[in-house]
Amino acid sequence: MGLRAKFNLLLLAVAIAGVALFALAAEPLVNAVAREEVLQSSRIMMESAAGARKYTSEQIAPILKPEIGQHFYPQSVSAYAAKRNFDVIHSKFPDYSYREAALNPTNPQDRATDWEADIINDFRSHPGKEEDSFVRSTATGPMLELARPLVNKPACLECHSTATSAPASMIALYGNENGFGWKPGEIIGAQIVSVPMSASQVRAGHIRRLFLVPFLGFLVLLFVSINILLHFVVIRPMERIAKNAEAVSMGKIDTPELDSERRDQIGRLAASFNRMHRSLAQAFRMLGE
Repeated sequence: MGLRAKFNLLLLAVAIAGVALFALAAEPLVNAVAREEVLQSSRIMMESAAGARKYTSEQIAPILKPEIGQHFYPQSVSAYAAKRNFDVIHSKFPDYSYREAALNPTNPQDRATDWEADIINDFRSHPGKEEDSFVRSTATGPMLELARPLVNKPACLECHSTATSAPASMIALYGNENGFGWKPGEIIGAQIVSVPMSASQVRAGHIRRLFLVPFLGFLVLLFVSINILLHFVVIRPMERIAKNAEAVSMGKIDTPELDSERRDQIGRLAASFNRMHRSLAQAFRMLGE
């Protein structure tokens, strides 16, 4: 095996070890960055829902309020507007979902499941907590959950304090068993955005490539540069020295001397060989005389 092959095998082993160590060190960072980006997207969707809620409560509800006594309009409810707004996103991304889960909702469809109830109770136990995020295992794969508490506001008590104070049209639609007895300032539910972790994994793969491709490109450039340097600085001069040594050993004393102007180890080796060559040539001349 030649010097070049041995050197390249060593470089290859070092490169493989370097890539492995780089990937191992970068993996937690890549996953954290990807998760944070997906979480940020979830926050944007959450803010979109909050915007729909605010618009409905401030712009739509006051207009429909005089008519609610005669007929209840779900469109006047901010939660309804937020869910219908998210339906547009859900139509494009079926795995994404938005819920306004409550422990005692007016609409039974909004009743919290066990894990949603745990989130709401956690917000109740920690009133200062404004947001929570975690990964939940589901039948379709892990989901990133982003949740924010829903606090009962004074305007909500007009319909949710007691069944007798609620609009008759709302009672006719949903009944008088659920959605009443809310207290001022009480955390009655939670907004929950669910995003599949596959989105995070796809993003992690993209970031991983952004990290590894330049690193691999650097290794290739380093590999080529070292090989070029090895060829011109070591291999080719050594081949010339070996060729001259072989020629001299075969009795070709008139072989031209090597270039020994270099000041490195190869130059010193060439100079030493030239001195040996001259000494050998002089010895041959003395023998001839």
